[in-house]
Amino acid sequence: MKTLIKLPALDFDNQAFWTSGRTGSLRICFCAACGRYQHPPLPVCPNCGSLDVEHRPVSGQGEVITYTVNWQPWSTGQEVPFVLAIVELVEQKGLWLMTNIVQCPVEDVHIGMPVSIGFIHREDVWLPVFKPQEEK
Repeated sequence: MKTLIKLPALDFDNQAFWTSGRTGSLRICFCAACGRYQHPPLPVCPNCGSLDVEHRPVSGQGEVITYTVNWQPWSTGQEVPFVLAIVELVEQKGLWLMTNIVQCPVEDVHIGMPVSIGFIHREDVWLPVFKPQEEK
């Protein structure tokens, strides 16, 4: 049975974020006036009030700040267990994304774990997920 996922409604402010996975990169809202990234995307910078915001590609590298392992499905047919995590991107302290950790046994996920971006494509949305960072 296919998992039913409620997809985000695309609008002018968030479309670049939800569709950037098409090219394999993660794009985050950035204020050119004060040099700060912001997520979720907003039309006005919450730091300085500037309207000079745009979506810029980021490295897609981060670390797990906190997480939970869910053993109950949220929707019919959803595979469990799954990991819901907050990942801090390396570009800026406090630049957090709520996401899933994939391609990793749930018991291996830990706070401080280095992760990198991946995407799950559904309809016109590329959902950002993170997987353990490959050893160099």
